[in-house]
Amino acid sequence: MSAETLAEKMISKNHMGINIASVTIGVGILTFPRSLAKATGAFDGWISVVISGLCACLVGWLLAKLAARFPRQSFFEYSSMIASKPIAYILTFLVCIYSMLFVSFEIRAIGNIAKQYLFYNTPVEMITLSFLLIVQYSVIGSRIAMLRLNLLFLPVVLVVMFVVLLFTTQLFDIQNVRPFFSSDWRSLLEGSRVVGLSYSGFEIILFYTMLMKKPQEGAKAVTLGLSIPILLYMTIYIFAIGVFSAEVATNLTYPTIELAKEVEIPGGFFERVESVFFTIWIMTIFNTCAMWLDITVLNLSSMFHKVHKTILVLILSPMIYFVAMLPQNLVDFFAFADSITYFGMILVYLCPILLLLIAVIRGVKGHE
Repeated sequence: MSAETLAEKMISKNHMGINIASVTIGVGILTFPRSLAKATGAFDGWISVVISGLCACLVGWLLAKLAARFPRQSFFEYSSMIASKPIAYILTFLVCIYSMLFVSFEIRAIGNIAKQYLFYNTPVEMITLSFLLIVQYSVIGSRIAMLRLNLLFLPVVLVVMFVVLLFTTQLFDIQNVRPFFSSDWRSLLEGSRVVGLSYSGFEIILFYTMLMKKPQEGAKAVTLGLSIPILLYMTIYIFAIGVFSAEVATNLTYPTIELAKEVEIPGGFFERVESVFFTIWIMTIFNTCAMWLDITVLNLSSMFHKVHKTILVLILSPMIYFVAMLPQNLVDFFAFADSITYFGMILVYLCPILLLLIAVIRGVKGHE
């Protein structure tokens, strides 16, 4: 029997904020400068980062308010109370599909990027499978222990990113960021849409609020969790444009990794900083994949109580791996990513907001 008390098995507001920051900082951090520079064509893309981040905070606040109305209840349980059980089954099943697709995208991204920058002669299939097996092992264990890994990994990732940006200041060319405020409002809105895809992940508040000590603090946790990616994305974009210029950034597949490749440690005693950066960044992707696979298991368990978590993980893993191997090239891969994000916007943004509206109108509310 576990020696932990119920309070020790719950997570705090700050811990939830760190979980949200960790799951948000994923593959998007490596690619968004290219898409954003292509959309805005200028340094002003940082404005799009802020606009999109504020919109994400608003949506996240609404999702947190929905989950906080039903403390200690799963997504399936409070969806049943609001919209009836048949609809709850459909919504929860679709959420499971979405989270599985998200895991497939993340592990395939690991395979692609690791082969390009670290393991040149290793097949993508083997890299992806190895990573999935580690994620699978993590999810089978304790849920709270898995979430607590974010407390360990995120500070390391942020420190390494700070060091990378610090050593690229000498390469920053002020001419690359001029002229200021040259983008029109249409390009800024398009940039907000593009970078908005990189904020996916904060919707975990819908499923993990039931684990919080004080569920009513979920909205504050979302704001805290998203403030870290907003500041990080804005800083990375400013440095990417300042070092490469907008024209060059649009032609780089992974501008953030290329930024790390430009780093030169004084004295020349350490080279290939991008390998260290990528290795550290894998920590964040690991946590992202583990949380999304755990959310899939959590939602399936809420519908099928008698099926053990280990059985669910073993059933889901082959399907996740099969989907991850479907994209044949980078074009298919990025199209796959966009499709998942738009599917998620409808399923885990719009639908829960409608559920919140119905719950408020009907006065439906759970009891702790």
